[in-house]
Amino acid sequence: MPWGAPIGSGLGLNNLFGLRAMRAHFPDVPLVIDAGLGLPSQAAQAMELGVDAVLLNTAVAKAGDPAAMAEAFAMAIQAGQLAALADPMEPRDMAAPSTPVIGKAFLECDWSERLVPLGIKLVQLRIKNVDEGTIRDHIQRSKAVCAAQGCTLIINDYWQIAIEEECDFIHLGQEDLDDADTSVIRAAGARLGVSTHDRAELDRALALEPDYIALGPIYPTILKKMKWHEQGVARLSKWRARIGDIPLVAIGGMSIERAAGAFDAGADSVAAVTDITLNDSPEDRVRAWLEATR
Repeated sequence: MPWGAPIGSGLGLNNLFGLRAMRAHFPDVPLVIDAGLGLPSQAAQAMELGVDAVLLNTAVAKAGDPAAMAEAFAMAIQAGQLAALADPMEPRDMAAPSTPVIGKAFLECDWSERLVPLGIKLVQLRIKNVDEGTIRDHIQRSKAVCAAQGCTLIINDYWQIAIEEECDFIHLGQEDLDDADTSVIRAAGARLGVSTHDRAELDRALALEPDYIALGPIYPTILKKMKWHEQGVARLSKWRARIGDIPLVAIGGMSIERAAGAFDAGADSVAAVTDITLNDSPEDRVRAWLEATR
């Protein structure tokens, strides 16, 4: 204590970043917010952060109707616990409609065919929740445009299909590594990139001697829901010191304006998705990226 606010102040949670950091650093240790809570909504917010309990005194004792206030806190705590267990969405730093936007819907290979001819030299094909035939079609079409334009194509996840389609670069996330046979990938002559989010995952990736290591999310991302909060560019420097000469890719919430900081921190490359695909003119945004990163 005081992990909420000064005792008896009723100011609520004054250090949300610190609370999140404590929860992340001690995931299995019971955490209790002691001191500073004044309203049930503040208790609900604490529970939503994943703490295990709150300790109350003044908020109830000084209320006009202590019994009613105690009941309100009990209901708020239950609501906050339920919200935390419901796996809430991550906050976003930009708008992202939950329904399709007319004119914005493109298949993954459509993006490759549309943007790679502008001069992109490295692209990852990331496609989810489709049948094998569709996956193969996207890979074949992306291979064709990348071969014609001198662009390196990386296939995300589908390592067996990628090998059968004679692709030479595969990217695997940590969950994908559980089922992947990296010896088969290497025997096929394919290069391998691996995603990392913490030190344990980095150790696992380094043991595979990958051709690059990705770290993310550097900034908040809306591309997919992740259990990790933003890593920040400072962690890129720590990864750079640890991995030596292995290429390092910064992933998550990247924009042209943020790229320079990632490069200064040690990244060799940055991955951009929604900064391009959600732009009013994706082609112009790609041209701006190419100009900024030459």
